[in-house]
Amino acid sequence: MQKSVIIVAGGTGSRMKSEIPKQFLEISGKPIVMHTIEKFYFFDPLINIILVLPAAHVSLWYRLVEKYHFSIPVQLANGGENRFQSVKNGLELVEEGIVGIHDAVRPLVSPDTIKRAFETALIKGNAIPSIQLNDSLRIVDNAGNNPLERSKVRIIQTPQCFKVSLLKIAYLHEYDACFTDDASVLEKSGEKINLVEGNPENIKITHPIDIKIAEALLL
Repeated sequence: MQKSVIIVAGGTGSRMKSEIPKQFLEISGKPIVMHTIEKFYFFDPLINIILVLPAAHVSLWYRLVEKYHFSIPVQLANGGENRFQSVKNGLELVEEGIVGIHDAVRPLVSPDTIKRAFETALIKGNAIPSIQLNDSLRIVDNAGNNPLERSKVRIIQTPQCFKVSLLKIAYLHEYDACFTDDASVLEKSGEKINLVEGNPENIKITHPIDIKIAEALLL
């Protein structure tokens, strides 16, 4: 089975309050995105790794590759106006097998999560990592707020894995603002979404506090 992963690295440093795009911030001795790439390379050295970058970040990427002597082979794809278009561009470099779509700023994904997602997608067509919530929830509307049963809610993670043939058909849809992730794109094609167990450490680095958490967990 051919395995591929599209790592989407289109973020900026706005919520991180950084001039450097967050995927390029250094933690534990190297940029976040390089930690992320390593997780998939160590899972399977033969995996086809595609990094989706905005054109403005390509030269920075090559400078960092040289600076950190980064030798893992990576194909680059052009970032689009939104995540939907970025993933679509990455898919052009994938021909068959199973493809995972992963956030560049999730460097703490576990090998077990990656393995479960790829293996389940091979059998069922897709697999989406998720974890349960520990906190109480309330849903807010114009009438006020009410408790929400947390056992019926999941936090969705990446890599979201799919049979390439199914995902390519799904990405023939026109962009819709309701597409919050790749699972929602596939779902519009009528496919049932399969949840698999993620890992709690697999946070998406978004705010400055996330950097501190990631550094502690990467030690």
